[in-house]
Amino acid sequence: MEQLGLLLEGFAGALTPMHLLWALIGVTIGTAVGVLPGIGPALTVALLLPITFRLEASAALILFAGIYYGGMYGGSTTSILLNTPGESASIIAAIEGNKMARAGRAAAALATAAIGSFVAGTIGTVALTFLAPAVAGFATSFGPPEYVALMAVAFTTVSALLGPNLLKGLAGLLVGITVGLIGIDSQTGQPRLVFGVESLLDGIDVVIVVVALFALGETFARVMAGIGRSTVQPLRERAALTRSDLRRSWPAWLRGTALGFPIGSLPAGGAEIPTFLSYTVEKRLSRHRQEFGRGAIEGVAGPEAANNAAAAGVLVPLLTIGLPTSATAAVILTAFQSYGLQPGPALFEESGPLVWTLIASLYVGNVMLLLLNLPLAKVWARLLTIPPCLIYAAVLMFSALGAYAAGGTATDLLVLCALGLLGLLMREAGIPPAPAVVGLILGPIAEQQLRRALILSEGDPSILVSGPITIVLWIAAALALLVPVLLPVVRRRRSTPARAGEENE
Repeated sequence: MEQLGLLLEGFAGALTPMHLLWALIGVTIGTAVGVLPGIGPALTVALLLPITFRLEASAALILFAGIYYGGMYGGSTTSILLNTPGESASIIAAIEGNKMARAGRAAAALATAAIGSFVAGTIGTVALTFLAPAVAGFATSFGPPEYVALMAVAFTTVSALLGPNLLKGLAGLLVGITVGLIGIDSQTGQPRLVFGVESLLDGIDVVIVVVALFALGETFARVMAGIGRSTVQPLRERAALTRSDLRRSWPAWLRGTALGFPIGSLPAGGAEIPTFLSYTVEKRLSRHRQEFGRGAIEGVAGPEAANNAAAAGVLVPLLTIGLPTSATAAVILTAFQSYGLQPGPALFEESGPLVWTLIASLYVGNVMLLLLNLPLAKVWARLLTIPPCLIYAAVLMFSALGAYAAGGTATDLLVLCALGLLGLLMREAGIPPAPAVVGLILGPIAEQQLRRALILSEGDPSILVSGPITIVLWIAAALALLVPVLLPVVRRRRSTPARAGEENE
């Protein structure tokens, strides 16, 4: 009952005219960037970070949350009409959705994606409302040793999940930690990694790093790969479902939600895993299995619901323990820090009104997204006709303006270009930028907590494994490192006897 009272107070804040306006702007921008291939919510939030410095914290975070939710909605449009997912979590929707579009059923595919996203997003936000305070309450018992172990879990799980392989994920993490150490050591006062450049003594603004690695790195990579044109599948009617489509869709929406939220809440969850699982479940349970691969509506409804439920689930570890489990969550964590807020156990106590206003705005944003996506499906489809060269030219312009707004010096622009080239090299090498952002933000925190723990124990490192919580967290970190390495070995060993048996036969 306490959560309901706090949520009602949050609605009182979220339903003010200005907050409603920012929520509408956020979900509209989010849907638009979700539709455009390659321009995801992480890149968009990174670009808008410096522009929103003058907004109050609640307005900016409502805007970014709207972009995040909207991006999950919009990604299905490009998957269905163009067979080109705007987000990695929308890959599965392209399998059946594009087949439906080619068969003349694009409107039904878009409708089941939009309504399923609304149902899953709303249920997921309800679960977030009641689960997040409980998790935060448990995490308030954490001391420096627990935080060090938690940071280890964050580093290993994010590196394993967000990279093509563990080694490249760890490489990205190391890049971020190294950049995060640039500047003056807060405890000793000694400069670190500044190489005599005075402008680096204060460190590199996290906003510049995020904009460079995401926006500039992506743009440079697209230019080098060549920016072509795509053929858009036309949409001639409004998005709507028949009674038969609705009967087949609603069980898939609920099953997708049941898979998406809990997996999205896990430190190594994300949105990709539950969408793949949902597709597999729907294929096995459907009475219309023969349609899978040719345009089964359940193959769109379930994964899209799982996608949006996972988006709500990702906010649980982000708000309660400060652990981002997706690229967009990592950038939103940067937004919190730019306002002097540190997501974690104390956030609900120190900034309770802001947090509950943000959660209430998610309910409002879900309704806005449904009202936007069903009637305006044709409008979103038209965005796909914008020449990519114009899109990426605008990204470059906003990147430069954002970096200059963040620091106000020409040096910031040089740093932006240098880090943008680094982002390009990382992409060419297959090193993801998201672990780098996590390392940049959480690396200094991990260092600070490690020093505190060692001061408390007078230099005895055994304090890091002195309690049951720390032991469990270190085991989780070890599993995150070992499982990606051991799984291929186990698979090879299993396949070898099978092949030997086939040869003997």
